[in-house]
Amino acid sequence: MADDIKAKSAGLEGDPIEFAVMTEIGIINQLADNLFQSHLPKGMTVAQFSVLNHLLRLDVQETISELASAMQVAQPTMSSTVRKLEDKGLVELIHDPNDRRIRRVAVTASGTQCRNDAVAALVPIAQIFRQNFAETEWEALLPPLNRIRVFLDKLRS
Repeated sequence: MADDIKAKSAGLEGDPIEFAVMTEIGIINQLADNLFQSHLPKGMTVAQFSVLNHLLRLDVQETISELASAMQVAQPTMSSTVRKLEDKGLVELIHDPNDRRIRRVAVTASGTQCRNDAVAALVPIAQIFRQNFAETEWEALLPPLNRIRVFLDKLRS
């Protein structure tokens, strides 16, 4: 099936290659988010999952301001997202041991389980991908995508 997939280029003829690549990444992001959203536990958004995944992936506890910066959203937006996660018992706000005025977002055991359940729910999608794309293709994609992400992250600082 992968060989059958033909699509119009992400840019116009003559556009810089960097623009075409970033456009492809943007389109892939939209499509992946929509697919992912359809497999998340009922009531969980991609934004909420992203917060759980971010904190668990980096093994950190962050302030709402730090999370807002990491997710590139406004602080009130992140406050709302964290509040919804807190209401579900997936995160808790804990006082910073060095400054009790600061509260950090920490993932609860239920939050870790919810994140892992969401990833497990994607197994059928992963199987479809495996049927259409070789593992070596995924392995080849990851390093340059990682470099692009790190570079873009440095540009925003």
